[in-house]
Amino acid sequence: MTGFARSDLAALRARATRHALLPLRVFLGVTFVYAGLDKLTDPAFLKDSGTGSIGELMHAVRDSSAIPALVDLALKGPVTFAVLLAVGEILVGLGTLVGLFGRVAATGGALISLSLWLTVSWQTTPYYYGNDLVYLISWLPLVLAGAPTFSLDALLATRRRDALPSHRGRDLVS
Repeated sequence: MTGFARSDLAALRARATRHALLPLRVFLGVTFVYAGLDKLTDPAFLKDSGTGSIGELMHAVRDSSAIPALVDLALKGPVTFAVLLAVGEILVGLGTLVGLFGRVAATGGALISLSLWLTVSWQTTPYYYGNDLVYLISWLPLVLAGAPTFSLDALLATRRRDALPSHRGRDLVS
């Protein structure tokens, strides 16, 4: 290798490691914001019944879902459920994109994906054709790591740390 010292390469690897989850955050954040907005702006989706409605979708997947009781719960108020799902997706997506309450947002995304996998895409065969399981697994690294870089969480953590009185030069062990 010419032009790079070992320390430069190590620094580059460390930087890449710190930012490794950023593409996943951007993808999941944009996807969930888009999914939520798409639901809220589709007049056919926000209806109890009819072609393309949340009601029609819920009735279609009810008997093939892993947890029919979950679908039955949504069917008690399909439009309310659809609006709550869409708002949840938007909040999860925005929280993930800006990195505010990153672990909470990722947990919300994982729970949304889990519920969709157990209901809407449960009957998909083979299982790897269904996207909800992939989304569920994709959220898990963000649940574990949060949003450590390029995030409001990181900015707030830095501000809290900087606000603490300095302990440099003091013996903290008595």
